[in-house]
Amino acid sequence: MSRGNQSWLIGAWLFFTSLFSSSAWAETQLNLTKGATAVSREVYDLHMLALYICTAIGVVVFGIMFWSMVFHRKSKGAKAADFHESTKVEILWTAIPIVILIAMAIPATSTLIDMENNDDSDLTIQITGSQWKWHYKYFDQNIEFYSVLSTPREQYENQNGSFEGNGAEKGENYLLEVDRHLVIPVNKKVRFLITSDDVIHAWWIPAFAVKQDANPGFINEAWTIVDEPGIYRGQCAELCGKDHGFMPIVVEVKSAADYDTWLNEQHALIAQAANAEKASLSASMSKEELMQLGETTYMAYCAACHQPTGLGLPPMFPALKGSAMATTGKIADHIDMVLNGKNAMPGFGKQLSLKEIAAVVTYERNAWGNDTGDLVQSSDVNAASGSK
Repeated sequence: MSRGNQSWLIGAWLFFTSLFSSSAWAETQLNLTKGATAVSREVYDLHMLALYICTAIGVVVFGIMFWSMVFHRKSKGAKAADFHESTKVEILWTAIPIVILIAMAIPATSTLIDMENNDDSDLTIQITGSQWKWHYKYFDQNIEFYSVLSTPREQYENQNGSFEGNGAEKGENYLLEVDRHLVIPVNKKVRFLITSDDVIHAWWIPAFAVKQDANPGFINEAWTIVDEPGIYRGQCAELCGKDHGFMPIVVEVKSAADYDTWLNEQHALIAQAANAEKASLSASMSKEELMQLGETTYMAYCAACHQPTGLGLPPMFPALKGSAMATTGKIADHIDMVLNGKNAMPGFGKQLSLKEIAAVVTYERNAWGNDTGDLVQSSDVNAASGSK
């Protein structure tokens, strides 16, 4: 095969490869998804517009380049033109990119303005990132709760200490399921106020085209209107510490009727929890009951940092086994630490019940050989908090 034919084949292959990338690949899993909101579909259209423009530029530029190489090669007796500068050419290759950029900037600017327009919202929810979970607060509804990863530890930690894949089998929504979903109504404009109480997080739901940083001391805004009921998943998109990969987001979009039903259920649960808190003040749990509930609570909320063995990850996460706090320290100080936190440790006063805090403090003071014999009851936590 002659050198000229080889050049033709290479040029044709590159041309059709570039053309194929702009059409068939647009619908594959490698591409962006269209999402579940009007804004997310606008973002998708912008992405495809940029892809088509870049593909067209590539086809034209490489087409001219290979055409020149084939038809103006030395073997055909072509001689390079001898010229220096060309005002027309310089104006042309300056004007064309400007026109392309303006053509892309107009729809992009319109979409960005829409994404930042939080006016006329039907519902406002405050989202607070906390190592390593999300706290949701519904304005005007007196509803707030934490949303925590619900994937069992056995699925993402090999309990035998090896890396041979001998851990528990991964579930359907591995690392993407939580104990409580954020619930919003369909076809309603929901405004999000996003912040953090420790480090920088990022609240990201790809299907909504919402990705907003959660900065401590600042409030960022975002909004969405979801067209279809369903469950939409996302993750923290800012490297925020050792458990960054364990901060999933699950938003459940309900119909108007189902959303009203959910609100009524939440108000009933809040009233039920308040009654249970009140009843726990006069109750007295045995050591066995406290240790059992304490271990469950500890493994769910404390073990990620302080480890199931109580040895922690010093110096950031100190050991509880044999520590002064959990052995010789005052019980009131221990309770205060769990309630309000300290340094990198968040407070659990809003997240755990009086009974759960009493149980986890009891567990930490008696597990791993600490054996202080101290029993903490709900009334002790209430007295230490000074508010419940």
